[in-house]
Amino acid sequence: MMVSRAIRLFGAGIALIGLAGCQTLSGWFSDDDTLPPAELVAFEPRLNVDRLWSERVVDDFGRSRSAIAPTYADERVWVAGEQGQVVAVNAITGNVDRRFETNLAISAGPVIAGDQILVGTFEGQIAVLDRQSGELVWQREVSSEILASPIVADDKVVVRVLDGRVYGFDRDTGRRAWVYDRSVPLLTLRGNSAPVARAGRIYLGFDDGVVAAIRADDGTLVWEQRISDPEGRTELERLTDIDGPMAIVGNTLYVVTYKGRMAAVAITSGRLLWIKDVSAEQGLSLRRTQLAVADRDDAVWLVDRQNSATLWREPRLERRDITRPVFYNNHLLTVDFEGYMHWLDTDSGQFVARTRAGSDPAQAAPLVVGNTAFVLDTGGQLTAWQARP
Repeated sequence: MMVSRAIRLFGAGIALIGLAGCQTLSGWFSDDDTLPPAELVAFEPRLNVDRLWSERVVDDFGRSRSAIAPTYADERVWVAGEQGQVVAVNAITGNVDRRFETNLAISAGPVIAGDQILVGTFEGQIAVLDRQSGELVWQREVSSEILASPIVADDKVVVRVLDGRVYGFDRDTGRRAWVYDRSVPLLTLRGNSAPVARAGRIYLGFDDGVVAAIRADDGTLVWEQRISDPEGRTELERLTDIDGPMAIVGNTLYVVTYKGRMAAVAITSGRLLWIKDVSAEQGLSLRRTQLAVADRDDAVWLVDRQNSATLWREPRLERRDITRPVFYNNHLLTVDFEGYMHWLDTDSGQFVARTRAGSDPAQAAPLVVGNTAFVLDTGGQLTAWQARP
């Protein structure tokens, strides 16, 4: 069941009164939290969607805003559970090929990097596992919980943690090589944007609306660029987090902030190439010359990445707590709080199909591999889907 925005806002107020220091909020808030979710619209389906298989792979996701999402490697979909499971599922059959019990409170990952599996925990640990056996290769403590997937860059395991620090560890030994420290605002959304690596640099989106580039070998700052300025008289009004995925194409980084802007940034210098007034919490998806986002009100946008022109905007999923839309052939796919999968035509923005993955919301945005979309829900169910005319 979806938690109403009014309840979320009330809970945030209690946190602000009762706790000191930096606070995080689960979820986001529209200008009018009393409006109900949009009703499902009727349309003539133009796409057939088939469920290939369904498998409950991990326990329910009960903790707030974990960064666990399915990932694909070697014809398997890998999934982690908050209770410590790491599972590899055959992408064709849905059969579980491997299951490891780690005894870790996993909050981020899994990330498959060669013969290693990377996960982060709610307790502030980065762990590297052997991909074949599931045995722990090394584990290190960091300063806060991990709510963004770690990455591997230049033989370093790089992990962003909730308090703003970024750590680089030697991939083989786990020795800490460097730490980059940046303060965070008093109040932030609960979640972090995962680092993005390219050509010896790591690009990071922070909770104050700033993007920074650091060196992968020693963690030193190369440049930083403010995407959005915090505005308003209260900490809640001044939220401008970068929490979702960023993307790089060529020499350009694409990023979107909450209550702020979408922007294109030159990765060599940090110079802003264009900015657009679109606010989104869940980051963006990219395909060729197109960017897709779901804004703060759950309207879906398709934008030309070269000049920021709006190709179309579809508002009829507003307040349905949809996932970040992802590209599936010539369509966009998103899942709402009731488990409905919505398919939109990328040329027109029109709805072309709707099917229900299950009764639970999606844990993360759908994972698309070739012609198959994989959906992991908050009940631990993984389903595979294909669409055809």
